Amino acid sequence: MIPINILFFLTPKAEVAYLEETYSLRQVLEKMEYHQYSSIPILNEDGEYKGTLTEGDILWYFRHNNALDVLKWPESLQLIDVPRRHDYEPVNASSNMEDLLSKIIQQNFVPVVDDCDKFIGIITRRDVIQYYCDRT
Repeated sequence: MIPINILFFLTPKAEVAYLEETYSLRQVLEKMEYHQYSSIPILNEDGEYKGTLTEGDILWYFRHNNALDVLKWPESLQLIDVPRRHDYEPVNASSNMEDLLSKIIQQNFVPVVDDCDKFIGIITRRDVIQYYCDRT
């Protein structure tokens, strides 16, 4: 089997919706609704991957904070206030296919970072599966 460079599967940052740590919950929900994502990467102001927010994280936050009336939310409710149950593990751009596959089995996308831990994009489970289906 010929080794595959994982960057072959990369959807670059410019084509990926992501959240910034400074977003309010209102901004988070608007972005997730617009892109119809159930999970989305979070970046800091330096472009470093900081974790993944899921719809479930938001729902549990609402439940535990009686924040069900979205229309009354102040902009002071921030993304950083929402505890995350599980962050998607990133891979480095120089990782091998084994590293990618071990993560893509558990996550519907894998964030990819460069040697300076800057977020450069994602690899989706769909793209990896599609590649292998096309080869059979």
